[in-house]
Amino acid sequence: MTRQPKRPGPGQSLWARPERAARGPAPEHSRAEIAAAGVALADANGIGAVTMRSAAAAIGTAPASLYRYVASREELVQLMADQVYGEFSFSEPSAGHLVPDLLELARQGLAMYRRHPWLLDVPATGTLPGPNAVAFIERSLAALAGADLTGPAKLETVGLFSGVVRLFAQTEIGQQRAGQETAQWQESLARYLWDLAADGQHPHLAAALADPPAAADPAARPDAGEAAFERAMTRILNGLLQPAHP
Repeated sequence: MTRQPKRPGPGQSLWARPERAARGPAPEHSRAEIAAAGVALADANGIGAVTMRSAAAAIGTAPASLYRYVASREELVQLMADQVYGEFSFSEPSAGHLVPDLLELARQGLAMYRRHPWLLDVPATGTLPGPNAVAFIERSLAALAGADLTGPAKLETVGLFSGVVRLFAQTEIGQQRAGQETAQWQESLARYLWDLAADGQHPHLAAALADPPAAADPAARPDAGEAAFERAMTRILNGLLQPAHP
C-alpha cells in the first residue's frame, strides 16, 4: 500500500511553516525550485497555465507529491510572487536622497511587472507577504528613515508608493494586451479630448489642453512613457513625504 504524502495543515500560513518537516525523509525539492518552475510557466503562458499538475510536471514529480510543499495552488502562486520580489537589487540608502532612492525602487518595480505581467493577475492584498516582499518593505522603510513621518505613515507610504507602481504597470500592460501602442493611444486620446474641448462645454479641459507639449518637451521624446513615469512618481513621492496635518 502506497503511503500518501502528508499535506501541510490547514489554517497555517505558508510562511509560518518550516520548509522541511522535523521528521521524515529529506525533501526531494525546494520551495525555490517549485516557485521557479511556476514563474517559468506563467512567464511563457500566463498565470492560467500554472496548476498543481503543470508545476509538478515541470519539476519531474507527481501532482500529489507537490502537496508536501504547498497546500494549494493559491500557496503555489504566493511562492511565485515572492520569488519575483527577490529580483529587486538593494543598495544602501543615501542620506538625504529619499526621492531618488524610492524612485530607483519604483523603476525596478515597473521592470519587474514588465518581465512578469502575470503578477498583475495576482491579488495585491489578502495574503501575507513572504520573505522577499518583507525585504522590499524593509528596504523601502530604510529609505524613509530620515523622513518626518510617523511609523504608521511610513508604512502607509510604502503601500501607496507600491500601489502607484502597480497602477502604472497595469495601464501599460493592459494597453499591450489590447494590442495598443502607448504612443498611439496617447495620440488618440489627445485628439478625442481636443474634439470635446472644442464644443465650449468643457472650459477647464480646454485650458489644460491649450499648451500642448513642444517637440523639445520630454513628453514628445521616444521614451515618453518612461519620462511620464518618472515625472509622475517624483511628484507623488514628494507629496507622500510631506507630514500629514490633521
